[in-house]
Amino acid sequence: MKDIIGTLAAMLTTAAFVPQVLHTWRTRRADDVSLGMYVVFTLGLALWTAYGFLISSWPVILANAATLVLALAILGMKLRWSGAAALPAPSLADRRQDATPASAPPGKDVAARDEH
Repeated sequence: MKDIIGTLAAMLTTAAFVPQVLHTWRTRRADDVSLGMYVVFTLGLALWTAYGFLISSWPVILANAATLVLALAILGMKLRWSGAAALPAPSLADRRQDATPASAPPGKDVAARDEH
């Protein structure tokens, strides 16, 4: 029973990072990701993985190594896509503007017309 709980906990905590990785990859934005938190967290995961090797515990190694890969992906995207060099992701207003039919009056988007 202990192994089942430990395995489930490891799978869930690792899987928790997948939505953030996918979201950051799709939007190419990481401005809201805390750089300090991910640096410290990634270092902690690296140490947990090393500790797993020291105590020869494959569950500790695998769970932390998998999470380390995901955290490094987020950290890498944060460093690549944040700040002045980052391309701005389209805002909701931009997406609405793109969806505005050619016959709409200038300055009016679809949402604004639908509200009246």
